[in-house]
Amino acid sequence: MKKTNTIEQVYTRDNDLTHHILPNSATMVGICIMVISIVKGMPPDTVNYLIDKALAIDCTLFMASALFSFLSIRLERAALGLERWAEIIFIFGLVSMTLIAVIFSFEIV
Repeated sequence: MKKTNTIEQVYTRDNDLTHHILPNSATMVGICIMVISIVKGMPPDTVNYLIDKALAIDCTLFMASALFSFLSIRLERAALGLERWAEIIFIFGLVSMTLIAVIFSFEIV
């Protein structure tokens, strides 16, 4: 008889993504804050205003990802679900940051 493994059995704490997501999310929060501070030093116009607000939202996404990642390390019972949320939010943050860069680099706005 073939034994099937459940997702929890396959999931191992040694191979989890949360230990990668947490430091990278924190780094991306720092990058967003750095770019926001650079934009604040530029002359005010509509594009700079939009960059500022878009990166603030992106920074919030990365902070949420870092928070879920941290909680998945601390709370063993909910680790798998929290890690999944951290991963989804982190990927969404990366995609949104890339879209922000493309939109403003090619002056689509």
